[in-house]
Order: sequence, then structure tokens, then C-alpha cells
Amino acid sequence: MTAEATIHISSAVVSVLPERRDEVLRALAALPGVEIHQRDASKIVIVMEAAESGILGGRLAEIASWQGVLSATMVFEQVERLADIGG
Repeated sequence: MTAEATIHISSAVVSVLPERRDEVLRALAALPGVEIHQRDASKIVIVMEAAESGILGGRLAEIASWQGVLSATMVFEQVERLADIGG
């Protein structure tokens, strides 16, 4: 039996210092598999996609360590079979 290919999709809220927001937005936009969906002065909502949950966790830990980031919190995670979404 072979494992089915899946995609992990997660949303997260990144809280930032307002004066570092634009810098963090640029860095987020440069990450593979990350989309910015909402932003205000101190919060950024992102969606991340990866082949494994551990990749998402690692990416979120990396974001949390950036200058100007106060926290990066996963809000939701979903796993989809690639065959179900046409991948």
C-alpha cells in the first residue's frame, strides 16, 4: 500500500510592531507557499501550503523569530488529498 500525496494548508496570524510591518510583509511575500490575505497596522493574516505539517510548523517558527514579529500563531490546518483537488 502506498501513501497518498497530500497538501497541508494552514492559516496563521502574525502580530508585528507597526513600524516593522512593511518589512515583515516583504519577507512574507518572498517565502514559498505563503500568501498574505489580510493586514492592518499590527496583524497580518497568511495562508501557507506545504507537503507536510512539519514544514508549516518550521516556517511559522522561522517567522516568529524575525525582527519586529511579536507572535506567529497557527489558527487552522487542513489536509487535502492532491487527487481530490486536481493535483
